[in-house]
Amino acid sequence: MATAPKLPTTTPRWARSPFYFNSAAHLLRVGCEKATTLMELLEAIRTCPESTIFQHTFQTLAEHHFISSGFSNDFSHWAFASCNEVELAERLASIDVREFTSIATLRERLIHIIESYLQKNSRAATRVAMEPFYVMASDLVVVPTPYIARNLEEFADGLHKVSIHAIYYHFIDARLRLKLNSNDFSIWLEKELDLPQAADKINRIDIYTSTLEEVRRGILKVLETEMSRE
Repeated sequence: MATAPKLPTTTPRWARSPFYFNSAAHLLRVGCEKATTLMELLEAIRTCPESTIFQHTFQTLAEHHFISSGFSNDFSHWAFASCNEVELAERLASIDVREFTSIATLRERLIHIIESYLQKNSRAATRVAMEPFYVMASDLVVVPTPYIARNLEEFADGLHKVSIHAIYYHFIDARLRLKLNSNDFSIWLEKELDLPQAADKINRIDIYTSTLEEVRRGILKVLETEMSRE
């Protein structure tokens, strides 16, 4: 009986430097400040610390894992639900946090949108909202995990095992931390494994129409395609 030919084994592509998976926890701080009108909200956005802007925009994605009713941040949701200012809510919701590598620039965009709206709708500035907007902030605490990747197989395995908080930390929070329109996963794949196309595909995953679990599945799908080519 003839034996089957022995197929050549493939050697995995090893990264120049390993990927260390981290998770993160946000310690929420609720202050005494609140806004009852759009003018008060505008002033709060002008003067609040950057951690507050982060909490009500970037962190919204981590807390809810999805965006309901199409409003992508706390400011847009409040303008719609409590102020009944649909047009303003839509303008605020159109902000894509992936465009921003600094909170200062994001703050300027928020101020510009609200100021422009109130210039054309002056009565809306002092109209009391049905519910106040409570100004909050959060502090980031990075939590190391035991998962380390030195090749695509280990990288995929780590992605399977880490929590969605790790997905958020590396995929969304990284954009501000690195001051780049990218994420930790894509940067590692391109820099350490010379996989720019895979990196680009992962960076294009939509964080607004996908839950964090769906983001995980999307990344794994890209990795599986790359591993099948090795």
